[in-house]
Order: sequence, then structure tokens, then C-alpha cells
Amino acid sequence: MTTAAPAAPARPAKRRGGGSFVGTYGLLVLAVLLFIVFAILMPGTFLTQTNLNAILGANSIPAILALGAMIPIATGKFDVSIGYALGLAHVLMMVMVVNGVQWILAALIVLVILTLVGVVNGLLVELGKIDSFVATLGTGSVLYAITGAVTNGARVVPTGERLPFGFTDLYDSKFIGIPVAAWYVTVIAVILWIVLERLPLGRYFYVLGSNQRAADLIGLPTQRYSVYAFASCSFLVGVAGVLLASQQQIGNPSVGSEYMLPAFVAALLGSTVIKPGRPNAGGTIVAVVTLAIGLAGIGQLGANFWVNPLFNGVTLLIAVGLAGLSARRKILAGIAANKAVDTAAPATGATGARSADSELTDTVGPHTSAAPDIEPAVDSDDVPPTS
Repeated sequence: MTTAAPAAPARPAKRRGGGSFVGTYGLLVLAVLLFIVFAILMPGTFLTQTNLNAILGANSIPAILALGAMIPIATGKFDVSIGYALGLAHVLMMVMVVNGVQWILAALIVLVILTLVGVVNGLLVELGKIDSFVATLGTGSVLYAITGAVTNGARVVPTGERLPFGFTDLYDSKFIGIPVAAWYVTVIAVILWIVLERLPLGRYFYVLGSNQRAADLIGLPTQRYSVYAFASCSFLVGVAGVLLASQQQIGNPSVGSEYMLPAFVAALLGSTVIKPGRPNAGGTIVAVVTLAIGLAGIGQLGANFWVNPLFNGVTLLIAVGLAGLSARRKILAGIAANKAVDTAAPATGATGARSADSELTDTVGPHTSAAPDIEPAVDSDDVPPTS
């Protein structure tokens, strides 16, 4: 006489409602509402093609920086050297172009140097066991010193012949009426979306940022992937530096630091939407667009110069708070789901020992309060097997 095996307990269905919609798309709705409000208040200036192109062009570099900063955050780390690295990248680009180096070669050199900076950051954090905030703050200070030494504290101003047209067109040109810099942002965002959401590398980043113990349980080479994250971030900073040089057409050794705060605001605020609870490319772009519309509208209404840093600072505090809240809510939801499953069918063997899958599920949690969490239930499709 045979008996049928008990059916596996179904995972509790996720409840979706108005709160879920607000958490996922609330910031996008806010961006639309802000656009409508400013369009009504200033129809003669805000809705012009010139103004819209200016908003897109002016926020392309902060958007690329935000996308770069998002990558280490996905692994539970922070790279606060991005502002100083941006300053070094655009100064090096200008120095080489002014001294006759072909601009494509100069751009490649800058990208290689900045990628190596990211590798150094990753090695300091992983091999040196230095907190990422402290390590990257130290390397940022070194980069700022190098920038000052290269320029001797003065601006790099081209003299004689005009800068190469190909170099200046990197930022100034348009494609189907839209600034080409905005297309760069679109391409980078799509690539990051594919990497983070569809490829094993991105899923490894999320597992690493969620919990170091969980990453060890599934055999991830955590040090290697952490270095990859920092190197990718610095590579994008190098791209932003080349564009900044093309935009300003002079080398300013102190310009980079003012871009750091907006980048982190967008990266952290973006982790609260589209994929609430974890950094994602779509959310970062939505955050950049929302901040751009808000700042542009406030500026056209005649706000004082100090409103911009005030707006960014307050938004950063709100973004960090929302990111932490989203991570805690995800943890609590995961714990509740795991308890429901364990009550129906405890994950134990004949000896009462817990299975590796049960251990992995229970250990997934945020590495830091500001580092958003991945979904606590790790499915086999989400984490491909490692060799």
C-alpha cells in the first residue's frame, strides 16, 4: 500500500494594494505632478523645448554619477570618492587635449586610470578590511591632492587653436533634437538594468549587499565581486569626467565635489521606487528626473542660490530614511513568510538539522541600514549556481 507524498506548502501570496503602488511608483507620480504644476505656473518658459533640453543636458552628468554610485550601494558599500575622482578625470582629460593628445586616446587613458582607482578602492575595502566609507574618503583626498598637483591649483584653459570638434560635440551635439548626453544616460541605464536584473553578476551583487553570510553560504567569491562593483563605479565616473570636460571646456580642479551629494541623493532615493528596497537603474533615473524637475522649477520661480544645496540635503536625509524603512519592511515580510512556510513544513532532515536552503533564507538581511535589501526569499532562478 502506497501513500501519496504530502504536497509542498505554497508560499504565502503577496498582498498588493494601494500601498504597494505608492511605494513602487510614488516618486514617478510626484515627478509628473511637479512637471504639471510648473508647466501651469510658467507655461511660457518651462514648457519650451529649450528649457527641456537644458534640463536633460544639465542633469546628464549627475545621472551618470548616480548610476555609478548605485553599484557599490547594491553590494552594501559606499564610494564617497566619486566627486574627487570626477574632478581628477575631467582635469586629466583637459590637460591631455590641450597638450595635443588625440581626444579619443585621452578619453581611453582617463577611463583606464579611473577604473584602476576603483580597483584600488575595492582592494582597500576587501583586503585591507577598511570600512568603505573611510577607505574611499581617504582615496578621495589623495585624488584631490593629485588633481591639485597636476594643475598647480589653477584652471586648465585652452589657448591657441580651438578644441577638436569631436571632443566638444561629445556634449554639445543633439540626436533627433535631444541632447546626446541624455542618450548616453539612457544607454548606460539600460545596460545596468540588464546586468542587475537579468544577469548573474547583478544578482550576486544583491546577495552580497544583502548579507555577507548568505553570500558565503552559496559560495560567492565576495572579494572579487566587491572589486568589480568599485571598478564599475569608477569607470562610470570616468565617463562623466570626460563629458564634464567636453561641457566646460576648461579644467577646474575644485569642481568635482559639488556633484557628489546629488549623485548619492538620486542613488539612495532611487532605491525606494520601481524595485523598493534595493538599488536599481530605473529607480535611479526616476529620482534624477524628479530632482531635476524640482530644482529647475524652483530656480525659475526665483529661489535663492542656497535653495539647491538645502533641497539636496533634505532630500538625502529623506532618501536614507526611506531606504532604511523599505529594507526593514522587506525583512519583516520575509520573516513572516518564512515562519508561515516553516509552520507548514519545517525545513529539517531526519536528524533535525536545518537545511542549507533554510539557513540561507533566514540569514538574508541588509548589511547596513542605508544599503537596501534584496528579497528575503532567494529562489533558484534568482541565484544561478556557481562553478
